[in-house]
Amino acid sequence: MEDCIFCKIVRGEIPCDKVLENDRVLAFRDIAPKAPVHVVIVPKAHLGDILECADKANGLSINLIEAAAAVARAEGVDATGFRLVVNTGKDGGQSVGHLHFHLLGGAHLADTL
Repeated sequence: MEDCIFCKIVRGEIPCDKVLENDRVLAFRDIAPKAPVHVVIVPKAHLGDILECADKANGLSINLIEAAAAVARAEGVDATGFRLVVNTGKDGGQSVGHLHFHLLGGAHLADTL
């Protein structure tokens, strides 16, 4: 999608601090972190949200989960724990219309969302 910020990051038009990249997924550090470890994980293909991924993505959901596990290990939060968040829609707090996961960790996170 031409004007999508995450698509621009995937295409290299906007720089990012990459944590992981493969043929289907890109993970990079959030520019406004909410935890000591805050990595955004996006599919390289533009999908609006998790519902679109479930309907059309042809196995991409497992690639995203595998990427999240790899990021957690690379960032050293696999043993202590982390939170994986997917916001969907306006009421769900989705601020960018491109499916993305937030991986947060590196400290004790609040018990409530």
